[in-house]
Amino acid sequence: MSQPRLRSRAMTEQAAQAAVDQACRALRLPTIRARVDEIAAAGQREQLSYWGFLAELLLAECDDRDRRRSARRIKDAGFPREKWLDDFDFEANPSINPATIHTLARCDWVRKGEPLCLIGDSGTGKTHLLIALGTAAAQQGFRVRYSLATKLVNELVEAADERQLARTITRYGRVDLLCIDELGYMELDRRGAEMLFQVLTEREETASVAIASNESFSGWTKTFTDPRLCAAIVDRLTFAGNILETGTDSYRLAHARAQRLTT
Repeated sequence: MSQPRLRSRAMTEQAAQAAVDQACRALRLPTIRARVDEIAAAGQREQLSYWGFLAELLLAECDDRDRRRSARRIKDAGFPREKWLDDFDFEANPSINPATIHTLARCDWVRKGEPLCLIGDSGTGKTHLLIALGTAAAQQGFRVRYSLATKLVNELVEAADERQLARTITRYGRVDLLCIDELGYMELDRRGAEMLFQVLTEREETASVAIASNESFSGWTKTFTDPRLCAAIVDRLTFAGNILETGTDSYRLAHARAQRLTT
């Protein structure tokens, strides 16, 4: 078998660089195209072998693709703002155990399709944790969707009016983690509550739901006025689930008071 003839032997350095640039464009390798000069210079300093240099280039492209995919999943989740676990002030809310949150951030509960309930008064960090844990799940490759409870119910009602309810429920059933915020803030009529129940049933024991509510489960009858439906929804969200109580002391209120005292 004859040895392959290397075309670059007859190229000048400038022509070889242009060929690399063109090939990266054709093969859609933007990171290699952007960093090849930097990595080549580092490879010369570190005296990398050809295989080592090639590995550095390919790993840089893979790492950057992972970052772009992660950013795209976070964007697709529809979070209203960025919230990260590293920014959560555990000292301000001693009701929340940091070890528990860091365990949840590993997302084993998402892999198992378990629910998560964050229950506590306003200002205790529920939404921060809901978004941050959802973001952690998106970073680990899970498909995540965030919605306010009332917005989700309104979307379901509109879909039903347009005879698209089954398709909408299926679409929500496909995501790995559905984050529902502000459940319990407003009363839902029976029709809306039944549609929300259908979404939860579609996901039961197969895909995770995470909710944040300012009401304890005993107070959910103010949101779901049908007692039997309320009990069924609570059952869907608590069976084999993770329940985290964030307490009653508002971090936002305490922070505002502290600011007033310092001014």
